[in-house]
Amino acid sequence: MPQTASPLLTVEDLRVAYPDREGRLTEVVRGVSFTLGRERLGIVGESGSGKSQTGRAIMGLTAPGGQVTAKRLDFKGTDLLNCAAAERRRLRGGRIAMVLQDPKFSLNPVMRIGAQIAETLRAHQPVSARQAREQTLQALAAVQIDDPERVAALYPHEVSGGMGQRAMIAMMLIAGPELLIADEPTSALDVTVQLEVLAILDKLVAERGMGLIFISHDLRLVSSFCDRVLVMYAGRVVEQIAAPDLAQARHPYTQGLLNCLPQLGAARHPLPTLDRQPEWAK
Repeated sequence: MPQTASPLLTVEDLRVAYPDREGRLTEVVRGVSFTLGRERLGIVGESGSGKSQTGRAIMGLTAPGGQVTAKRLDFKGTDLLNCAAAERRRLRGGRIAMVLQDPKFSLNPVMRIGAQIAETLRAHQPVSARQAREQTLQALAAVQIDDPERVAALYPHEVSGGMGQRAMIAMMLIAGPELLIADEPTSALDVTVQLEVLAILDKLVAERGMGLIFISHDLRLVSSFCDRVLVMYAGRVVEQIAAPDLAQARHPYTQGLLNCLPQLGAARHPLPTLDRQPEWAK
């Protein structure tokens, strides 16, 4: 999917910092810059690299105490850092949505799944209860749930992890966002369900013309699913590369990640480990 001439999202010199016990700020995202068109952009890196904090800063979901700054954080002409709080709330869930890692922590355990999805829609669109229910069932069907009426009547603990993740995707997409941030949406799922969820996301992005930021620690998964890849280490982007060219990555950190992957037909025991260098974090 090629980028559009006018990007959906422009991020320039994004920084996220948190105070320590003495009140000194420590940056966990350091100068991240990229643009996003109607394409699939992967952000990959090990735990603690700042990829999830980048997604949360775009959404306005940085934890209390965190400080977010940027030279530019623009979504289709809206300054996300300086717009009014009410405008940010309208954007969040309406035009920009985020699928979190584990549905157990994202879905309300005491609300039926259908009621949660309908609530999301009615928060952003003036529809009746009947219309909300109809669109909820359509949204569940769109993520390949075979019996939407049955699933809509269930509580989150009554469905499997894969079913819960599909319900979470339906909830985030029901209001018709233009940008979807998926933060490790398949990490808690087995391989076969992972592929099903990725196929759903791929189909929905293509059909709706959305921009997708796909956050993951799985380099191989990102390289096969996304159009472009940002590689993050210690809070900053160390490499940007087209996904098909990932095997030709130049940065030693990216090369190290690739080298740690198991390979079919190769005797690699023990697997190589990443030899981190201090200069990578500078």
